[in-house]
Amino acid sequence: MEPVRWGILSTARIGRFKVVPGMMKSPLCKIVAVASRSEAAAREMADELGIPGAYGSYEALLAAPDIEAVYNPLPNHLHVPMTLAAARAGKHVLCEKPVALTAGEAAQLRDAPPGILIAEAFMVRHHPQWLAARDLIRSGEIGELRAVNVLFSYFNDDPANVRNQADIGGGGLYDIGCYAIVAARFLFEADPTRVVSMIDRDPVFRTDRLSSGLADFGAGRHLAFTVSTQLVPYQRVQVLGTKGRIEIQIPFNAPQGEATRIFVDGGASLGDGSARTVAFPPCDQYQLQGEAFSRAVRGEQPLGYGVDDAVMNMRILDALYRAGDSNLWENV
Repeated sequence: MEPVRWGILSTARIGRFKVVPGMMKSPLCKIVAVASRSEAAAREMADELGIPGAYGSYEALLAAPDIEAVYNPLPNHLHVPMTLAAARAGKHVLCEKPVALTAGEAAQLRDAPPGILIAEAFMVRHHPQWLAARDLIRSGEIGELRAVNVLFSYFNDDPANVRNQADIGGGGLYDIGCYAIVAARFLFEADPTRVVSMIDRDPVFRTDRLSSGLADFGAGRHLAFTVSTQLVPYQRVQVLGTKGRIEIQIPFNAPQGEATRIFVDGGASLGDGSARTVAFPPCDQYQLQGEAFSRAVRGEQPLGYGVDDAVMNMRILDALYRAGDSNLWENV
């Protein structure tokens, strides 16, 4: 397959240190340029990573005729406007999560020109450990899946960090609560009908710094999660069925280029005494994500998750925020 020629919108850390290096490992992705609001910043990242092109504005990159696809890791409030600008310039777009600030805003992406692919960048859906967990559920090994429990936290109290700026889409639900939603939707292979939540906001930043929620997937299936931007760094996913459980040890920030493992436990003994380990060879989930999108651009495989999927993620986030204000169950 001829590699897809990619442009990168901004020098954001997630792109600079995770996504772009992962994509550059792949023969299916050719990173040809990066853009920033200053050409010097773009050139610095380009030289650091060995990217040939650097642009001093996002508009200049979008006008470049040799770029076929764009990765958009801009701050959350710029996801929809810049994704639409790229789409109208004829570029396919892989956009960082959350794809928008509301479901209504996300729905604007449906106005992209025909034939343009747009996807939300949830790299975990391409990692072998997640695919294996879903296969184990489908096989019936853990019985009927009833509960998904997610913990995800880190500590960041830097007022200059975009995650702590409420006006541009900062906060824990947007940044990492979305992973809990995607995890449950991926494993249940369904969408929730209603949610309830508790939200604690930072008194200075006004962002949600500690959020817990329940999502009802129907038929006695629940997601329970807690996410925080101001707790000790930790992440874990527990998947509980009627006959067994699956534990994903490092579910979201799986180390790039390193082996990973999950645990499968029939529950015969407490304290993990009956758990077996399923190990996976080293891989890079950002490389796999870039390859999947590039194959879709070339028509080699269908796009697994598009705009409708991203809109549903935002509908669930919207309902969680409403529930935090109303103290009631909110329909999705």
